[in-house]
Amino acid sequence: ISVLLLSTVAAHAQFSKAELKINGLNCGLCAKSTQTSLKKLPFVQDVKTDPLRNAYLITFKSGAHVNFDEISKEIHNANFFVSSLKATFDFANVKVDNNQFTCNGDTFQLMNADKSLNGQVDLMIVDKGFVPKVVTKKYLGKTDADDKAGNGRLYHVAI
Repeated sequence: ISVLLLSTVAAHAQFSKAELKINGLNCGLCAKSTQTSLKKLPFVQDVKTDPLRNAYLITFKSGAHVNFDEISKEIHNANFFVSSLKATFDFANVKVDNNQFTCNGDTFQLMNADKSLNGQVDLMIVDKGFVPKVVTKKYLGKTDADDKAGNGRLYHVAI
């Protein structure tokens, strides 16, 4: 029974939503087509737009493996640029070891883990393709951002 309870708790550790900001959107049609593209991703439940901020509020499907690279790819395929992607992760019952945690086979390296990691925490992905180069350079200056962790992807995130 305890193994079943632990696996149930681990299954709930996931990303629930994200705020995606995009550079280059200059018309309503572009924003609508980008919204439609994001909604087609298999792990996305809903996408709402905030046209005044060139932002999208993405809700993820419960229990789905969120692939942030696919989100970035959709935006780049539409000839726009991601200016930031902040995703909300629930740290309840999640083990953080050496400033890293895993979710659905991917590893997330915390670049500035100086805050408490309990409950819902917004994490900004600071890898290339998710933020401007100056932000990537700030966090990954001497780190090899292409390192792999296990079988999944290694993402670098900041709080």
